[in-house]
Amino acid sequence: MHPYDHADTTFPAYEPGDPRPPRRNRRPVVIAVGALLALLALLLAPVAVDRYATARVESRTAEAFQEGMRTPSAPEVHVRGFPVLTQLAAGTLRHVDITAHDIPASDTTGPLPVSELSLRLRELQRSDDDRAALARSAEATALLSYRDVSDALGLEISRGSRPDRVRASVLLPTGDDVTVAATVSVLSGNRIAFKDFQVTGGLLPEVGRAALGRVFERPIQLRNIPQGLRLRSVTTTEGGLIARLSGESVTFRSDDGSRDDPVGESVRDSVRGDSSYGNA
Repeated sequence: MHPYDHADTTFPAYEPGDPRPPRRNRRPVVIAVGALLALLALLLAPVAVDRYATARVESRTAEAFQEGMRTPSAPEVHVRGFPVLTQLAAGTLRHVDITAHDIPASDTTGPLPVSELSLRLRELQRSDDDRAALARSAEATALLSYRDVSDALGLEISRGSRPDRVRASVLLPTGDDVTVAATVSVLSGNRIAFKDFQVTGGLLPEVGRAALGRVFERPIQLRNIPQGLRLRSVTTTEGGLIARLSGESVTFRSDDGSRDDPVGESVRDSVRGDSSYGNA
């Protein structure tokens, strides 16, 4: 007899499990996600409103500077610091950067356009007489192209052998070329002077030397820049002369000083915190 013949061989019936996983209640997950999205919306809403107000301030200020400085394109304007809405409410923009291109000469007595003017303004607000915009302090860099400097002097100007030197090529009536050089420096009244004139190549008759000496004796004055900026230094680069300026109580108004001042008007509106920005 086989040993297992009398053993208890009862086995439980095989019952396959339900292949479908147990259903879970997804409602708490949906509620949690919705609450998280609502919280994110509450957190991001003030940021979005502030960015909208900032964009409007930058756009209106750019348009006004383009009109006031008569540039062919609107300058780049960047209002720094967050939140901007509180700055508007206080009536002062803490930091404003402006980069304008191709600023034309302001008159015909000293025509020298500015190829690029980069401004770094601090604490920009409207003036007490409500006729202009006023920055507590400002730093600026102006690029004066050699082509424009050449037109102003009547000579073909290029970079010299040193950061403070320019060179000029002169074609004599005889057909000979003469190369001369001069040192660039700063004079009071935002003027650029050309000193230490000397011949560096070729032979220049005495009458020609005297004529060129008179040309270099005449400084170039920067007129088409905001009031209050003072010329501090000027150096030569491959692209032109770099003039660095700074000042306090820098005023932005139209060049003729009239009451119709689109630059000051727009910036005053920007820092006034008027209803158009307050409801943004």
